[in-house]
Amino acid sequence: MILAPLKRYARLLGSLARYTLAREMSFRGNFLVKVSVEVIWLGIMLAFYRTVFAKTNAIAGWNEPEYLFFVGCYFALNGLIETLFLENCNDFAEMVRSGDLDFLLLKPIDEQFLITCRKFDWATVPNVLMGVGLMIISLIQMHWQFDLMRLLAFCVFFVCGLILAYSFMLVLTSLSVWLVRNQNLMEMWWLFSSLARYPKEIFNQSWAEPLGRLFTYVIPILLVVNVPARVMVKSLDPWMIGFMFLATAVAFILSRMFFMRALRSYRSASS
Repeated sequence: MILAPLKRYARLLGSLARYTLAREMSFRGNFLVKVSVEVIWLGIMLAFYRTVFAKTNAIAGWNEPEYLFFVGCYFALNGLIETLFLENCNDFAEMVRSGDLDFLLLKPIDEQFLITCRKFDWATVPNVLMGVGLMIISLIQMHWQFDLMRLLAFCVFFVCGLILAYSFMLVLTSLSVWLVRNQNLMEMWWLFSSLARYPKEIFNQSWAEPLGRLFTYVIPILLVVNVPARVMVKSLDPWMIGFMFLATAVAFILSRMFFMRALRSYRSASS
């Protein structure tokens, strides 16, 4: 009973992915330019961190291989967010303004799924691959001993981080129903994603410590990359593991409720 709808959504997701890939390949030059920009951006980030580690042995308790693993985890996770959801969420405000949202709401499928997953940004898929490659190189540099349980835990928390980030993005997107234009709201998403790029330890023992606590326990965006990266290359206390699961579940449920509330407040172009 449960598997049938899941298979249906999986087939639909595959069809949407193939359709958007065919459209992307119609403009190969644009696709290659976008990929080149992402490669250059990763190169700039790595050059910056190599310069920093040439002057110090560790940043907030993270040595160079561990920190590069963290960067790779961020790049892979952020790449998935951009591939699966970002373009769809950016388009939502325009659909509200123009009334095109009416046509999606008439489809016999879950509205949240169709609105947030209908397009794939294939140009950001290389980000995921480069992030995974950087993580593998970092593990080799630190002579990481294979541990199946750690690897499985990393995969679980990586998915939790993806869901947590998606939930924050969904809340920002939903506000477009009332505000119509959401350019500034999506800039807030870039602020959140920039915060997720750093270990939460950098906020400790400084004037920014309250800020670190805010974005760890109240708006837990710092958990998105910190928890999966730490569970793979460092130790992670059981309390933080439990909090990650709790934060993910609560964020997803509340964002879903907020999104459905926003749709109920939507007034179609024909009304």
